Amino acid sequence: MRRYRKGWPRVVGALATTLLVGLLTAACSGQPAAPGQDPLGGLAALAVHRIMTGDEVASAKFGSTSPIDDPVREQAVLRAAGAESAPLGVDPTEAAQFFRDQIEASKVVQRGLYQRWSTHPEQRPAGRPDLGKQVRPELDQLTTAIMKQLQATNSERRAADCDARLTKARTEVAEPLDQLHRDALGVALRSVCVVPAAQ
Repeated sequence: MRRYRKGWPRVVGALATTLLVGLLTAACSGQPAAPGQDPLGGLAALAVHRIMTGDEVASAKFGSTSPIDDPVREQAVLRAAGAESAPLGVDPTEAAQFFRDQIEASKVVQRGLYQRWSTHPEQRPAGRPDLGKQVRPELDQLTTAIMKQLQATNSERRAADCDARLTKARTEVAEPLDQLHRDALGVALRSVCVVPAAQ
C-alpha cells in the first residue's frame, strides 16, 4: 500500500507529512501504536489516506459516464467490511457505519472536486487513473488496514475520553489538508467513538 499519494505535496507540509507517514506505517502494518502515540491517531490517518484516494476516484470518474453515487460498489464495500469484521472481533454494525461514513466522505471530496474542476478547468487532472485496476485495489487494501485499526482501537473507541482524544488526533492529521478534505474528514470520523448503551 502506498503511504501517501503523489498529489499530497501540494497540500501537505513537511512536518505533517512525517506525522502522517509514521501513523500510516504503523496502522497499515497492523503494529500496535508506539509509546505515546494514540491508536486513534492511526485510525484518523487511515481515514485521511482514504479521503485523499477520493481525489483519484474523482479523477477517474470526472468527464466519464461513471456517477459519483455507485450503490453497487458501495454495497460491495459494506459487504467486505462485514465479512472482515466478525473474525477480528469488531462489531459488524459499527464497522458498517464507519465504512458508510468513509463512502460519504469520499463523495464530499468527489463533489467538491467536480465543482472546482468545472469552475477552474486549468486545475483538472491531466490523466485519468483506471478505476478498476488502480484505484479500487488501493481502496480494498485500505479496507483491510482500517478493519485492523478498528480492532486495535476497540477499547479506545468506547473510552470516556474518546471524543477528546479523537479531536486531538483529528486536529493533527487535518493540519496539511485544505478545507474540502477537512470537511470530508469530519464526515469520515463522525462515528468513531461508540457511546456505551445506557445501563
